[in-house]
Amino acid sequence: MKTSQIQHRLASRIFSALFLASVFGLAGCISRPVLNKQTFTFNAPAISATNVVAGGHVLGIRKLQIAAPFDDRSFVYRTGEFSYVRDPYAGFLESPTDALLAPMRGWLRDSGSFNAVVEAGSALKPDTLVEINVSQLFGDFRLSEHPAAAITMQFVFFDAPNGIPGKVILQQAYSRSIPLSAPTAAALMKGWNQALTEILAEVSSDFRRSETGGRVR
Repeated sequence: MKTSQIQHRLASRIFSALFLASVFGLAGCISRPVLNKQTFTFNAPAISATNVVAGGHVLGIRKLQIAAPFDDRSFVYRTGEFSYVRDPYAGFLESPTDALLAPMRGWLRDSGSFNAVVEAGSALKPDTLVEINVSQLFGDFRLSEHPAAAITMQFVFFDAPNGIPGKVILQQAYSRSIPLSAPTAAALMKGWNQALTEILAEVSSDFRRSETGGRVR
């Protein structure tokens, strides 16, 4: 490798390190010991059995998609109107898509809106399908004194008596911005979990309302 190429790469790495340090220092984002990599995952709280009133649908999650740049394992922080930065020291244990699927499937199954929530390839065939698109998943540090965990998700439920998406039952976007108790990666993950729980509760309520002919917001 040429000396000029080596110098260019070294300069790029030094610039990246200084940039991250300035972002974390000025925005008050996340503090941690250097090189102490932290990994997290979603874990929506279980629903009390006393709240479950089983519905008659078998739900299949047809697609769960997370928009770039939030589909990476590294946590993403919003630091300005158009500026974002990835955290090299904190991220998801697996891909954020995989991290979301298991708790979402479990929560929806236990919510009482569905008899079962099945995976692709299951012998139990779904009669309802849902597509989920996550358009925002970041730590909001635009105001360093008011950090927040931000999530925006869109759910589209389809009637699928033959396993093929048909009539749209419910199409709705949901957003949450949860204030953080501290500017740490652990507090951000706790905020995301709270946001996910609140969104899923609202989704289940809206789905039941749509089934009974009630008006969804």
